[in-house]
Parts: sequence; structure tokens; C-alpha cells
Amino acid sequence: MVAGGPGLARLRPSPFTDSYLRIVIPQPGVHYPADFDLRQICAELPRADWPRTRTYTVRALDPVAGELVIDFVNHGRPGLVPPWLAALRPGDRVFVGDLRGRYRPDGAADWHLLAGDLVALPAIAATLEAMAPGTRATVLVEVADVADELPLRTAADVEIRWVHRAGGGSLTQAVRSLTFAPGVVQAFVHGEGGAIQDLRRHLLGERGMTRDLLSISGYWHHGLNDEQWRAAKAVAAAGEERRSPRGNLPTPILNA
Repeated sequence: MVAGGPGLARLRPSPFTDSYLRIVIPQPGVHYPADFDLRQICAELPRADWPRTRTYTVRALDPVAGELVIDFVNHGRPGLVPPWLAALRPGDRVFVGDLRGRYRPDGAADWHLLAGDLVALPAIAATLEAMAPGTRATVLVEVADVADELPLRTAADVEIRWVHRAGGGSLTQAVRSLTFAPGVVQAFVHGEGGAIQDLRRHLLGERGMTRDLLSISGYWHHGLNDEQWRAAKAVAAAGEERRSPRGNLPTPILNA
């Protein structure tokens, strides 16, 4: 999806290469205020009529061209986002929250490991484009088969390995079997929750990585929708402050 418009000026470019934001998806058939004030909506409408949100990585933000690019993965299953996307037309308003992020490649690292699946690919692609010439990196991306492979641009010294599930490969197997280069490694590892749990134990425990050099989380989980997965992660991270949906107000932009 490529979006733009006056509201884009309210999005400040992020220093992180895994920048993400929340897209606010209206409930079909519900009438909302013209200014789409989320606080007003939550105060006046029953919870069942509140808009839903989904978090997506920003593939690119170009303030000069006035474009925000977000890639969506089509899992081939019914859900909240596919019908919303299919109904969008040029000029429709899209509401998003503020840009956030957590990871960027550290030039002090000797080499970088970028590992993930299709859902993590936008962040991996953005990271590769931000790497300076001479930066060393190994990239492992799990996809269904060769048809899912995408061109990745970078000026860095990078080895890219596509891991095909159709051929019996998996991200966990690829990371576990990887021969680590000498020196300090910084890693970005994101994807399906079950695989990420295994890789977190492997990288922190067996590989001896430190948490400050490891960006790792499950973007999604087999058999769970976004709300269920967020709830499961909140339970697992009991004690961590949960973000309120009212604290990150949407920004209107025009779909290009």
C-alpha cells in the first residue's frame, strides 16, 4: 500500500530501520466522527463498535515524495485486513498511529545477522538499504518457495540465503546450523512466535549473545489472531506496562 496526503507531514521519520505503526481499521457499518477522534469514539460508542488496529512495519517513508509504503503479506486466509484492503480506493482516508521503532544496525558490530520470515522482510529490506558499504551481514529469510523471493538492495557486503519451507527448510534450522563469523555480532531476529521462542533460547543460551545486541520478537503466531497473540505476549511478559489504545491517536492520510 502506498499512501500520502497532508497528514503525512505529521509522521516524523524514525532513526530505526524496523519502524512500525498501527493502522486503524473501522468496523464495517459503524458511523464514526468526521475527524475520527479515537478518544471520542471510545467514550461514546460501545466497545464492539470500536475500530480495530493492526501493527505493520513501514517499508519506506519518503517525506520529499510524500509517500508512505507498507507491504502486506497475503496468508490466503480470511481475516480483518484483506477485506479492508480490497475495499480501499484512491483518495480514501487511512488512519495510522505514530511511528515507533527499536532496532537499527550498530556500526560497532563486526557483523550482523538478519533472520526472519515474510512478515519480517520489510524491516530486513529497510535495514539492508541503510547499511553502509563494507558492513558485513548474513541474511536468512524463510519463505514458502522461490516464488516468494524478493530483490533486496544494499551497498553492504551481504550473504543472502532464502530458506524454502517447500524444501523442508525452516528459520530455526537455518539459524542453528549457521557458522558464526568471528567477532561481535548484532542480530535482528523476528517472525513466527513459536520459532522465535526457540531461537531466543538458542541465541542467548547456546550462542552466548547478550540482550543488548539482540533484537528478537514474535510478530505473529500460528493459530492466533493479532488480539490473541498480543494477549498471550502480555501474559508472558507479566509486569510490563501495557500500552493503551487511546494513547496513540491516529493520523489521517490519503491513500495514493
